[in-house]
Amino acid sequence: MSSRDSRLYGDAATVQRVLEASHVWFVVGLGNNPDRDAYDIARLLQSRGKRIVPIYPRAEVVHGEQGYATITDAVSAVGAPDVVDMFVRADRVGSFVDEAIAVGANAVWLQLGVIDEAAAQRALDSGLDVVMDNCPAIVWR
Repeated sequence: MSSRDSRLYGDAATVQRVLEASHVWFVVGLGNNPDRDAYDIARLLQSRGKRIVPIYPRAEVVHGEQGYATITDAVSAVGAPDVVDMFVRADRVGSFVDEAIAVGANAVWLQLGVIDEAAAQRALDSGLDVVMDNCPAIVWR
């Protein structure tokens, strides 16, 4: 049995709340590459009634949604997100978590293998729900 802190990784109630109560998901690392996991997960989120907003340096349109280079750029255009879902390396995720906190996101979701406990703690301390090292596709399976 793992000794990891469920507050940082998201207990079952937190995961359920984030999935059920959210509508707008900013997906960091979502570009127009169908070979990337972010591409498929964004499509799944859409199929579950979520609005996805791609966050990627090229600001590409993905699955019919306009992309933005940064979280802050997206907030200026569409408002604050319910969830910032992160498909970036663990050593880069902290700055995106900090940006999610700064723009007033309700939750951060760090995908499978994306683990930064210090960044997750900052999000918790700021009142955000946190899900880390998890994937909506697994939960909804």
